[in-house]
Amino acid sequence: MAKKLQFEDLERSKSKKEATNAGEDLDDLYDLIIPPGTPSYIIYDLVEEFELEAVGRKIGVNIVECDERELIALRGTLDQVQAAEKYLHEELQAWIESD
Repeated sequence: MAKKLQFEDLERSKSKKEATNAGEDLDDLYDLIIPPGTPSYIIYDLVEEFELEAVGRKIGVNIVECDERELIALRGTLDQVQAAEKYLHEELQAWIESD
């Protein structure tokens, strides 16, 4: 069975950038919500390639009934997040078509 990706895994993969960003103003930052089931290698690539910060977000997910779940979000500037979103879409499309 595949290992479930945890926030701690992403935090360990980043350098001490979080410590410097702790007091950062969030006005110019955007979040890219990662869909549940996204392969972990894609998430790692997004964090490293686009220099995004992994954060947890509690979001209502409507499947059978509305549940609040903690999802992974990647935070960065608008340009970083838009480029990462395009990359995420392309990688997920390639992953789906490979099966």
